[in-house]
Amino acid sequence: MGLVVQKYGGSSVADAEGIKRVAKRIVEAKKNGNQVVVVVSAMGDTTDELIDLAEQVSPMPAGREFDMLLTAGERISMALLAMEIKNLGHEAQSFTGSQAGVITDSVHNKARIIDVTPGRIRESLDKGNIAIVAGFQGVSQDKKDITTLGRGGSDTPAVALPAALDAAGGGTFTAVAGVFTPEPRVGKNAREDVWTALSDMLA
Repeated sequence: MGLVVQKYGGSSVADAEGIKRVAKRIVEAKKNGNQVVVVVSAMGDTTDELIDLAEQVSPMPAGREFDMLLTAGERISMALLAMEIKNLGHEAQSFTGSQAGVITDSVHNKARIIDVTPGRIRESLDKGNIAIVAGFQGVSQDKKDITTLGRGGSDTPAVALPAALDAAGGGTFTAVAGVFTPEPRVGKNAREDVWTALSDMLA
């Protein structure tokens, strides 16, 4: 039995239908005889919406509370994904960054991972569960405060966890047609990068 780590970005879990598609892909990996760990981002534009909300309340929100707010997005995604996996007849358990053992320094809003101690994930996998981990977040080593890893930070745990778990393989799945030169939703002349073209994994 292999252990694989998959990572899904916000566009892949942007709505209920996206979550259902992702859940089917995860279950497929489980049915192939693998233990499966999934790192998931917040749904769609949730993080941007939370940032905007915070700025409406306070022009300079305190770092600790700002992190506490922003990490809510990933918790929503991971819980919904675990629910759908259970609907498909498989056991899943969701973990926040701190529950997953993602230990960081104390720099709020752009913390760095200094260690990963995935004991609870291993225990869950050994019980036959699929483990769903909230990306973008961890817990500070000294104060045990919730921290975030900066924009795009969900990719960092997706790289750190396979090493900590000795995973056999992994992958980042996207809901867009490929890797583009600029952001395709913004750039007028966006084109697929010539050195890599990812198929739409969720079609």
